[in-house]
Amino acid sequence: MGLKSGSASVWVAGFLSVLIAYAGPLLIFIQAAQVGRIADAELISWIWAISIGAGLSGLLLSAYLKLPIITAWSAPGTALLLTLFPGITMPEVVGAYLSAALIIVVIGLTGGFEKILSFIPKGIAAGMMAGILLQFGMAAFKSSSDMPATVLVMLAVYLLGKRFLPRYAIVLVALSGFVMAMLTGQVHMEAFKLELARPVWVSPEFNIATLLSLTLPLVLVSLTGQYLPGMAVLQLAGYPTPSRPVLAGTGLASMLVACFGGITIVLSSITAALCTGKDAHPDPDKRYVAGIANGVFYLLGGTFAGSIVYLLTALPASLIAALAGLALIGAIVANVRVMVSESGYIEPSVITFLTTASGMSLFGLGAAFWGVVFGLVAYRLLGSRHK
Repeated sequence: MGLKSGSASVWVAGFLSVLIAYAGPLLIFIQAAQVGRIADAELISWIWAISIGAGLSGLLLSAYLKLPIITAWSAPGTALLLTLFPGITMPEVVGAYLSAALIIVVIGLTGGFEKILSFIPKGIAAGMMAGILLQFGMAAFKSSSDMPATVLVMLAVYLLGKRFLPRYAIVLVALSGFVMAMLTGQVHMEAFKLELARPVWVSPEFNIATLLSLTLPLVLVSLTGQYLPGMAVLQLAGYPTPSRPVLAGTGLASMLVACFGGITIVLSSITAALCTGKDAHPDPDKRYVAGIANGVFYLLGGTFAGSIVYLLTALPASLIAALAGLALIGAIVANVRVMVSESGYIEPSVITFLTTASGMSLFGLGAAFWGVVFGLVAYRLLGSRHK
């Protein structure tokens, strides 16, 4: 389809968007599995689920709407999950995934997306996301004590990539990290092999504590950190996209894969620009093929999720931490920028940020929940004074 339209660039754009997702946000899953002591079989199922969910939703929505709908999994939501392990069980996690997916479907069908976002100030949401992601950014530099030469080379490649090839910076960082790890003998590929994924079913469990600590923060970071910027990318590229089919479609995809460990499927806010600009295709009406290509490559990745796990687990943990942290610097910067842009309400945003970054737990509820609560209280009490 892409070749008939006069250019293979749409397929290249779709492939690069998947490659960047696997080279960056996927690494947070590996860290979460390590902290939660998740077996390889379950981790393979996780990666199968998020790949199949993102692949199906992106492919079908792009073909139906004739728009470049680039979907992925919630990277901030995965980071949130990591902060809750090992104090939360997988059945509870799956219950939270299903609940979050149902809420997003309802929001999509009722058209409540814009109303919910208007209730929660952008600074509060950005403060929560920045707090969740902070530890990953710091881990990138902490890992330099274990692999100083490798991390320094990766940092240099990141800076040079951002300066000269910003779209491919994370891919270049990943490649440089792999090469350095191989040259220093820290990669163990003996166990690597091609293996088809085998999904593992997990029966869900539901409780109030998990609803407040994981489900609601997951919905919030998905709406504000993925759907909102994802919709903005589409609109800025000249695609006025209706929110209802996008939220409902991705929410249904999330429900389909939740019991196999698949976290919320959302609009991509990181790689979407690859598929919506002129580099994907000079004709805006043909760029929707990049969304289809993105879905096809995700489906291939999910099919061989076992091989992806073998590859990533062959790498040293410090390299994974460095890659994940460097890949999330852009997201951290974006959220800090939103925090400081609302100067009249920066105190509530900072309170949210500090509370979330602290990792506190109170009455069985996680830091992200309390960050939003404390931030909203401060916003209501201090708002009139700042005005």
